[in-house]
Amino acid sequence: MNKEIYARRRAELINQVGDNDIVIVATAPEQSRNGDVFFQFRPDSDFYYLSGFSEPEAVLVISPGREQGEFVLFCREKDPFREMWDGRRAGLEGAMEHYGADDAFPFEDMHEILPGMMEEKEKIFTTVGRYPDFDSQLLSWMNQIKQEVRRGKHAPYEIVDLNHILHEQRLFKRSDEINLMRKAGKMSALGHQKAMQVCRPGMYEYQVQAEMECEFRRAGSHYNAYPSIVAGGENACILHYVENNAVLKSGDLLLIDAGAEYQCYAADISRTFPVNGKFSPEQKTLYEIVLAAQQASFEKCQAGYSWGDYHEAAVAVITQGLLDEGLLKGSLDEALETKSYTEFYMHRTGHWLGMDVHDVGDYQLDGNWRELEPGMVFTVEPGIYVSASSSADERWHNIGIRIEDNILVQKDGYENLTELAPKSVADIEALMAP
Repeated sequence: MNKEIYARRRAELINQVGDNDIVIVATAPEQSRNGDVFFQFRPDSDFYYLSGFSEPEAVLVISPGREQGEFVLFCREKDPFREMWDGRRAGLEGAMEHYGADDAFPFEDMHEILPGMMEEKEKIFTTVGRYPDFDSQLLSWMNQIKQEVRRGKHAPYEIVDLNHILHEQRLFKRSDEINLMRKAGKMSALGHQKAMQVCRPGMYEYQVQAEMECEFRRAGSHYNAYPSIVAGGENACILHYVENNAVLKSGDLLLIDAGAEYQCYAADISRTFPVNGKFSPEQKTLYEIVLAAQQASFEKCQAGYSWGDYHEAAVAVITQGLLDEGLLKGSLDEALETKSYTEFYMHRTGHWLGMDVHDVGDYQLDGNWRELEPGMVFTVEPGIYVSASSSADERWHNIGIRIEDNILVQKDGYENLTELAPKSVADIEALMAP
């Protein structure tokens, strides 16, 4: 790992807190799955962003101006017996040598050491509400200090939510982060290509999923960025369908929303393609509308446009397309004003993307959609979903389509980080041809 990258991030954060304040961030707790089995551990994104440290049972402290060094890490000590069972640990020396901590202390000693570091500080900056048990522990330590006020000790007078400051910092991706997201995007695109190549009628959704996720792993991703959605036919009209256990039928579409994670950075791709490799006329018609909506959005994914602009561009194209095909009635202005299009397109066109698949950052500032700026990364994912219970003619039923790419705003224009995943009708049918 590059220690300097994390040191720069901490330095940027220090510039936004007071000289007499302290930053305390805990990583995620391990979560029991069943019995003595735990879910696969993934570090807290804020914690990892500032430290690069991926082990459980760890707390990061940044204390500006501390004589012994500003960056302190509480973590597990080396333990040959536990490491034989559970895997290697960095230990205290590793925390300093490999992760750049100025000091490292045993996680078990935090109750004795951290309250002393909090004394004489004015504010504690922490991720309020993320881990309630840790919030309670911080309050307990503050009260412990307050009880010793007659001995001259001074407790912090305020706990401040770190999220606003740190998440604004995380919203703007630097070159090292962009490179990781490019890799995550390429890995994910290869997986989607594989899904198209192997898909055949009679397969189960989870079999296509397995082939795709195998490609993620083969390319270097250890984790999915989120549970994969592999939804055939009517299942594609369920936005967050994750059962992935139905048989794929000839004549149906298959909607896949899936992305790989690489070094804690996510990709998020959606592609929709025919199970038998050939779009029907109705499927092709609606697919081309969604594809045109995405292209219209791309034109608004540039510095100077607002977050709302690219969504509105997609809505206008989709609504006009639905009117042209008779799925909606009236004029474009009427449909937009009454939002009748939401029967078939009910979600927004994207979200921030980064270490979290729905990444951090404010969408509005002072009540207005914020302006897009270089370094922002987000998804563009218009869709049309015609369920069997909709008002549409039966020939359109059970067509669910979403096309999603990951966009980086640049000084001049934008970069599509996931363009390797095929999405034109011609490219998809060519890739799926026997």
